[in-house]
Amino acid sequence: MRQQRLNQLLELISERGHVSIAEVESALGISAATARRDIGHLAEQRLVTRTHGGATALGSAYELPLQYKISRQADAKLAIATVVADLLVPGETVALNGGTTTSEVARSIGRRPDLAEDGSITVVTNALNIAYELSIRPNLNIVVTGGAARTQSYELVGPLSDGVLSKINIDTAILGVDGISTRAGLTTIHPAEAKISSDFIAAAQRTIVVADSTKLEHPTFARISDLSSVTMLVTDRPVPEPLTKALAEVGAEIVVTSDQ
Repeated sequence: MRQQRLNQLLELISERGHVSIAEVESALGISAATARRDIGHLAEQRLVTRTHGGATALGSAYELPLQYKISRQADAKLAIATVVADLLVPGETVALNGGTTTSEVARSIGRRPDLAEDGSITVVTNALNIAYELSIRPNLNIVVTGGAARTQSYELVGPLSDGVLSKINIDTAILGVDGISTRAGLTTIHPAEAKISSDFIAAAQRTIVVADSTKLEHPTFARISDLSSVTMLVTDRPVPEPLTKALAEVGAEIVVTSDQ
């Protein structure tokens, strides 16, 4: 219950940039004392900046820990994951980078009997949480890249991953991103994560980008690639016209789950 409330509070602060105690009371239906305690808790974890009478969001380059992202756009991520899993066929080798949306894709793969039986699909991932969840399904082939673990995202990053990715071919790379935009292409917050996502693209025959609508036209710090690497974008709401046009120019398909 409290974790859900903290997630909602983070979402509120992120959307508005700054909130007062009164705004938190009104938006979340909690007392002023609870609002102050929750803001204090988030400030102690350096997730927000506490101000006199409220709180302010941290800079746009700041990355929330994965556990605080899980409930954000949860329904949209589940819908995206279901669509993407249905695009896969037995026999494929699929790459998944880290993130809440790709974690949902991994679960959707595990729920498809034809993909999860007799080693009919191989999943290559640099995300420890995805590898752990799928490892309990004995009929899936799981390959984990090397690297150093990032506590924020559970992703393995760094040059040790080259030892795996330079030696394999991937049919479909499924990439979660922090931003996809006309100006900056595919982006994420951490440069090392951008590098391994770029390596997944280079090893793959096609690249499916999974991004809920909050990521559209939202460039972040580290560039993964330009839009020409995108085979398909799967998102939950209609894509802004400039981005739609830019993706069409490179031959990328757009799938909007709300149209399904």
